[in-house]
Amino acid sequence: MTSTPRTLRWGHSALEVEIGVGDDGTARLTRIGLPGGPPPEGRSWPPLPLVEVTAAGHGRAWSGGRLIDTSLGGRLRYRAHRATRDGDWHVLTVELHDAGTGLGAEVVYRSPDAVPVLRGEVVLRNEGEAALHLESVSSLVVGCLADGPEAIGDADLLWAENDWVAECRWQRRQMRATSPVLNDRAVAYDNGKGEFTRTGRGVWSSCGRLPMGGLADRRSGRTWLWQIEHNGGGWHWECGERDELAYVALLGPNDTHHGWRHPLEPGDEFRTVPVALAFSADGGPDEAFAALTRYRRAIRRPHPDHQRLPVIFNDYMNCLMGDPTTEKLLPLIDAAAEAGAEYFVIDAGWYDGDNGGWWDSVGAWEPAASRFPGDRGIHEVLDRIRERGMVPGLWLEPEVIGVRSPMAKSLPDEAFFRRDGVRVTETGRHHLDLRHPAARAHLDQVVDRLVGEWGVGYLKLDHNIDPGSGTSAHPGETPGAGLLGHNRAQLDWLDGVLDRYPHLVVENCSSGGMRWDYALLSRLQLQSTSDQQNLRLYAPIAASAPTAVTPEQGAVWAYPRPEDSPDEVAFTMANALLGRVHLSGMLPDLRPEDRALVHEAIDVYKAIRTDLAQAVPAWPLGLPAWNDPWLALALRTPATTYLTVWRRPGAEATTALPLPHLQGSAARVDILYPTASQAAPSWDPESAELTLTLPTAPSAVLLRLAPTVPDAP
Repeated sequence: MTSTPRTLRWGHSALEVEIGVGDDGTARLTRIGLPGGPPPEGRSWPPLPLVEVTAAGHGRAWSGGRLIDTSLGGRLRYRAHRATRDGDWHVLTVELHDAGTGLGAEVVYRSPDAVPVLRGEVVLRNEGEAALHLESVSSLVVGCLADGPEAIGDADLLWAENDWVAECRWQRRQMRATSPVLNDRAVAYDNGKGEFTRTGRGVWSSCGRLPMGGLADRRSGRTWLWQIEHNGGGWHWECGERDELAYVALLGPNDTHHGWRHPLEPGDEFRTVPVALAFSADGGPDEAFAALTRYRRAIRRPHPDHQRLPVIFNDYMNCLMGDPTTEKLLPLIDAAAEAGAEYFVIDAGWYDGDNGGWWDSVGAWEPAASRFPGDRGIHEVLDRIRERGMVPGLWLEPEVIGVRSPMAKSLPDEAFFRRDGVRVTETGRHHLDLRHPAARAHLDQVVDRLVGEWGVGYLKLDHNIDPGSGTSAHPGETPGAGLLGHNRAQLDWLDGVLDRYPHLVVENCSSGGMRWDYALLSRLQLQSTSDQQNLRLYAPIAASAPTAVTPEQGAVWAYPRPEDSPDEVAFTMANALLGRVHLSGMLPDLRPEDRALVHEAIDVYKAIRTDLAQAVPAWPLGLPAWNDPWLALALRTPATTYLTVWRRPGAEATTALPLPHLQGSAARVDILYPTASQAAPSWDPESAELTLTLPTAPSAVLLRLAPTVPDAP
């Protein structure tokens, strides 16, 4: 293009983006919203450029904790743009250039057709003559989330705390609590130095918090949600006020928070981690999460598991707990098959010949003869699984090598995380660096043996250590840069595994939900949501899971115990019925009436699972809080609404659940599970409220609501 446009508009039926180009060539994102919406009136364009970059010798124009207002970002000038299509995706590429350093930037926006989500990445190229030592690069900067003091006053920040066995706990706080009005008279004090941030570190992308956030208007329902698609803890987002506008900046690793630096030599390029921003004009967080759910389906690697949703039995939780043997497994296999399971996964311990001492000796991944005696060893168990009509699976923790493992000596030092030339050790384990060919060859040999030779059709990939800041394997490499290199090599390795074995089902697990991100989930079929063993505490995790994972990928434990009451058995089964059923527990020891409840739940799940794979979530009682006495999760298709409601101890017997999408509809309400429930639902189409009584606590029920068609006159 030879001319410079004043305003560049791009998008589709659900989303429109406007980029303004100033007289000096500075490009800024001025609006994201519905097509045809009015531009901001009575104010100048947002001050932030499309990209924020810091490098050694090139810092910020306004010093503080923020990673915006960067000198390099402010010097990048519009050079060209192009709009293209990639299948169902709309793509806009904006080229920028800084004449002083020769830094070139390609800002790449992508959006799936008819979905109000913007995906952002940036590619930097050094077109100059001297190296640039990068210290931070934004993947997406939006300076126009809320326009003006009143809008900022109405805005709430959203984020999710994410601890081990206490995952996915969404929080909401007024933005003015973190971005106060600094001075209503002097313009010089309008822009502060603080901001609200969330940061991930180490190899666990969601340890402590999900790589997500949001901003919601309490009055209008206008909502933004974002996610950072990175499979390590090297991510950061900040949301604050800049010139009476709310902004968000989304980044991967950076120097300030992760010790990440990257030398960009002349002719070299660097690509940021991808991020996504979802938008709802007036539907609140529910509509924004629905958009994000559709987007997540669009970015995934296709796999038959996403449509089939098979039932998985796993022998770990509230069951064998890492102590599998042939003798213990055979009756479980029979009971799982009778219950309707379609996969049977042998979890941790199958390689343990030390009777519980395997933690620091893992790495070879050979079956323990003491656990699987006889000529056929573990194959007796794998064959029994197949004979009972199920696909066998195994637990694996591929990235770690125990200090007592023979692999710790046979693999070269360069195949492991190292810092200052010393191999990293964390709780008796070393961490593989998957950039090294020996590390990758070792894991490929393991997978080819388990899957290619043994016929295992499911791998549960776990990860239970955090080796810190990363690895400095090469001269001059910072640990943060080494970690990013390993993260990207891990994704490449997983792609290679699934290329070789396209029907293999792979579960993403990491101490429960410590690696809950869509870098991994765009490739892997399931996400472990928690290691929580208490059925009552699992309920808020299960109810919140679709905020962070599509329903068909969210694996929830259903683990009845012989000592549980019938209400508790139904409660734990209901936890999983709007996600992916991870059945467990000592099924052979259950009372007959409790086994019947388990079998009934599996039958119901199989009857509705086709709908779950296309449904979007909603939360009639709001995003679940950890101690809420009532919890509710709805999954909506165009024709049907499924609703799981939990009553926990301390709750009143009756609650009202707003379902505004069914306003004015005469709906039939069916109790799907448990059919013997004493639940009493009542639907009012005018108020769009479902009144529900559950006489006992704890108890849970799965309902189906479908609009009825009036009889013809």
